[in-house]
Amino acid sequence: MPILESRKATVSARLRSEYHESGAALAATKRLKLLLLLAVALGTLGFGSHAVAQQKLTYTTHTLALPSHGQGNVTMDYITYDPKTGYVWVPAINVGSVFVIDTSNEKVQEISGFATKEIEMRGRKGVQGPSGVSVGDGVVYIGDRADRSICAVDEKTLARKNCGHIDSTPDGVVYVAPTHEVWVTSPGDDSVRILDSHTLQQKAKLTFDGRPEGYAVDAKRGRLYMNYEDKDLTTAIDLKTRKTVAMWQASCGPDGPHGLQIDQSTGYLFVACSTRAEVLNAGGNGQQLSSINTGDGVDDLNYSPATHMLYVGAAKDAQLTVARVDGAGKLSVVAVVPTHEGERNGVVTKNGTVYMAHARPGNFTGMVVVVPNGK
Repeated sequence: MPILESRKATVSARLRSEYHESGAALAATKRLKLLLLLAVALGTLGFGSHAVAQQKLTYTTHTLALPSHGQGNVTMDYITYDPKTGYVWVPAINVGSVFVIDTSNEKVQEISGFATKEIEMRGRKGVQGPSGVSVGDGVVYIGDRADRSICAVDEKTLARKNCGHIDSTPDGVVYVAPTHEVWVTSPGDDSVRILDSHTLQQKAKLTFDGRPEGYAVDAKRGRLYMNYEDKDLTTAIDLKTRKTVAMWQASCGPDGPHGLQIDQSTGYLFVACSTRAEVLNAGGNGQQLSSINTGDGVDDLNYSPATHMLYVGAAKDAQLTVARVDGAGKLSVVAVVPTHEGERNGVVTKNGTVYMAHARPGNFTGMVVVVPNGK
């Protein structure tokens, strides 16, 4: 600010001199105002960028109710946003349905009839059902853990089309546009299955020395990024050769890394740890560029390349952390929004609204919607 004050003083001195010499008081006053405005503008250009970067954002929240069909709880894992239709797709694991939300009016449509199956895992009973989802070319792919199916659904009419099956439980489902394939992670047998995107027949099985968790497609570099949750590693796989071409320490700790997002223009790879988010330089040598604390219970995260904003939901601490990433890959928190216990894995729409998936802990028959103020 001393430089700005100096500029103001210089401008004032010049105009006082001009006034005494010409006696044109009115003209000098107008010119004084104009030049002072110019000086403030120059000061803002020189010193205001940091203030903008640190600007805090505010949000409001509301609950969007979903049909629970008497379950008393609706559990979710992956959800996704389709910018072509403005729909948010929500596989409801224990209900056996996929809810499709029109974000223009929050009308909910239901695609029912997906398989479910009761299981017991780690001494606790639960239900398997539709859980993975990815937007493809005119269709949306749904992975169902109960019958190990991957089905295509028309993204506009919501009509169910063909299905394929694999011989292991699917987890993450991702459409890989450069190769017209669907890649399906299967942590139960440390594999990734590659399906033809049209027939949904398996083309290949890739086996790894670790449990696949999370994914991000980088069409610019011809890679799919994937974590090993039991090895605390993040890897890069070439889409054509299907070989692992890079492997980096995620440094997430005993819980390992979870979800991934990529900014293809910068090569910044965002890694979800249980209590924080990290930025790795996947466009370089994979070094960690920054990290932020997010609260406990993080599974996945979502990134908006248009605004350079990252959204991280923490299910146990019931909060959403919103952060901005700068040109050097440094994250800075701009908002922490209270949500609901169990809310995580948010997806952001074109206007910055975030729809959050619900999982344990906490019984809940809806999802929290986080809206930026002014929208």
